Amino acid sequence: MAAKPFRLTAARSGVIILLLAGVSAWWYRAADDDQTVRYRSIALERGDVVVSVSATGSLAALSTVDIGSQVSGQVLEVNADFNDHVIKDQIIARLDPANFQARLTQARADLASARANLEEAQANLRNAEADYARKTELVARQLVSRSELDVSLAVRDQARARVSSARAGIEQRQAAVANAELDLTYTEIRAPVDGVVLLRQVEPGQTVAASFQTPVLFQIAEDLQQMQIELSVDESDVGQIRAGQPVSFGVDAYPGRQFRGRVRQVRLAAINTLNVITYPVVIDVANADLSLLPGMTATAAIEVAQRTDVWRVPNAALRFKPASVEAESAQRRPSLDLDAVVANMQLSPTQLAAYQADAAALRERMAARRAAAGGGESGQGAGQWRPDPQRMAQRIAAAYSGFRETLEPAQQTSFDQAVAEQLNARWATLWLHSEAEPQPMRVRLGISDATHTEVASTDLAAGQMVITGIERQRP
Repeated sequence: MAAKPFRLTAARSGVIILLLAGVSAWWYRAADDDQTVRYRSIALERGDVVVSVSATGSLAALSTVDIGSQVSGQVLEVNADFNDHVIKDQIIARLDPANFQARLTQARADLASARANLEEAQANLRNAEADYARKTELVARQLVSRSELDVSLAVRDQARARVSSARAGIEQRQAAVANAELDLTYTEIRAPVDGVVLLRQVEPGQTVAASFQTPVLFQIAEDLQQMQIELSVDESDVGQIRAGQPVSFGVDAYPGRQFRGRVRQVRLAAINTLNVITYPVVIDVANADLSLLPGMTATAAIEVAQRTDVWRVPNAALRFKPASVEAESAQRRPSLDLDAVVANMQLSPTQLAAYQADAAALRERMAARRAAAGGGESGQGAGQWRPDPQRMAQRIAAAYSGFRETLEPAQQTSFDQAVAEQLNARWATLWLHSEAEPQPMRVRLGISDATHTEVASTDLAAGQMVITGIERQRP
């Protein structure tokens, strides 16, 4: 059956035109909606900002002792093994003492012979002295010649010399005996400290040869409940590290577990590795449960700065700029709010009065300068050069010298640091979300970590929506 030909009637034409008009209107409306900019924003919040320096190092005992042998010989027995707990003076190995015992016996025999020689020399001395006394009496009575007296005197002096020589021989033999006894004690290798055996490199029957360098037979670590980490910190970061700063670190053996420590020492001995300079930083670590073992690799973060319960924004909010605004970076400009600094110092009434007096005097001087300049801002317009923070800090110290004299040394340091911190602060613009166009707000920046940056402004309030970016348009 043949198909009927399609005929475009007036009614059908009207329907098609209406459909095309509707599709076109929908398409243009969707295009307009797509051109509307949608912003990603987040509510302003308070929280903590922590700046840390990352480094790696290995765990070690506070004190590790290498134990060797001071004499050579064959190992007779080994009384300590890996991981054994030993106490001070415990015998952990023994060398064959037969050779050293024989030397001691010989040395003692030589000492006995020397003592016999001394007794013989003393007897000869007594006989020579008696003979000399008799000859002296006979010479006085002229019964013997003078020459016989001289011979008797020489014999007596020789006897005295033999006694002195015999006594020196005894001391020499006594030293030989002491040396042989000491060598015999060295055959018993004892633990010099209380600790745990980390390394054992000796077996029974092994021959130990102690020559110019003492062989290491055992390695003992002292109390493993207190350990240390020696971190390698890059020279660009070491200037921020101070003794006492908290440290958090992790080890591969316990994924997800964080351990705590504290900086004990920043060593001055720089290490040059392929022209990269690092400095050793020693961290004290408590290991009460003995979960940390010597040699473990630790990935640590040293907390060099921390702010608690401050206004903070995501770092993305500082990078956002509307398309109509030229890109700008965080700038440094001297700015100071001394009233806020002083409010956090807990001053006494006398100190507060001194601050108010210096502040009033400064305001009077500034008013006089503005009057002399014809009402201007001390000769400096908004676009003119501003003094650097260091020079401004010196001027503030001079202007508030009376107030600073009333402060304790620790308070002076705190005041100066707070002034320097404000003067060196960075400034940036945040963009607040609104129904119309984004609204700019100039803020002073504080410290910054990997995700957030501290901000300060009198206009900040909880719940303000800060723009962090633009949502991507769906294709």
